[in-house]
Amino acid sequence: MVNITHKSSTLRQAVAQATVSVSSPLTIEAIVNRQVPKGDVFEMAKTAGLFAVKRTSDTIPDCHPLPVEYTAVRYEISGLDILIEVEAHTVYKTGVEVEAMHGASVVALTMYDMLKPIDKGIEIRNIRLLEKKGGKTDFARNAEGPLTAGVIVCSDTIASGRGEDKAGRAIIGKLEKNHVSILDYSVVPDEKEAIGEKVKALVAAGCNMIILTGGTGLSKRDVTPEAIRPLLDREIPGIVETIRGYGQQRMPYSMLSRSVAGLIGKTLVLALPGSTKGASESMDAVFPAVLHIFRIIEGARHE
Repeated sequence: MVNITHKSSTLRQAVAQATVSVSSPLTIEAIVNRQVPKGDVFEMAKTAGLFAVKRTSDTIPDCHPLPVEYTAVRYEISGLDILIEVEAHTVYKTGVEVEAMHGASVVALTMYDMLKPIDKGIEIRNIRLLEKKGGKTDFARNAEGPLTAGVIVCSDTIASGRGEDKAGRAIIGKLEKNHVSILDYSVVPDEKEAIGEKVKALVAAGCNMIILTGGTGLSKRDVTPEAIRPLLDREIPGIVETIRGYGQQRMPYSMLSRSVAGLIGKTLVLALPGSTKGASESMDAVFPAVLHIFRIIEGARHE
């Protein structure tokens, strides 16, 4: 199966549709009047659909088992067509569109099986997805204009040439996937003055966001939070709560990180861990949803 361990759980919804066409109005009458020999078609098919939604991962090889937290089966009769809609919800890392479509197809097949003794002209058509919500694309930013970022690696070792930066490069890769242009990439030693001056320069250059990696631990040379906090106009605690919560699910030592997030004017500043894994997971935890902040800023500017 596809690896989804890097994803975050969100409310995800899907609605799928299938059509069962019969050949006679008498078949429709038998369904409505509950006169089909095999039983109540709508109720039996609904029950089968509910089971199908919950057991999708047992049937479709690449589907992940997920907690289905709501399912509805709806019918509409239009002439000789019975329109079936199956709606499914979950709070999880991946969507429920296949579950909804699987449910709709099994509802249709159950109806076919129940009706074939009385109607030899039944046809199943148009199994399709009508709607899906809650995935990553729903939280993508649609603000005006492109976004730019500066990436600062805070490390004595890398600044002195005794180490290679991987965390900063990982951050750049994540930013580019979110269509953020890199305005500046630099390495500075673990010195409050050097970190602060670089951040000020990038704010003055008009960066929409500045992402620092390194110096958020507990050693004597880890001073990035101390360098950043005095510069912030506003802290955004929810961002770091999300980062630490995401990390804690994967590595218990994440609770020791001193990540910082806030605004300097209209510039978003994030101070992330210095390990490649920590920096990469921190980006996964908050992107692309964190880019919504620029829509808020733009809205405030237009008021």
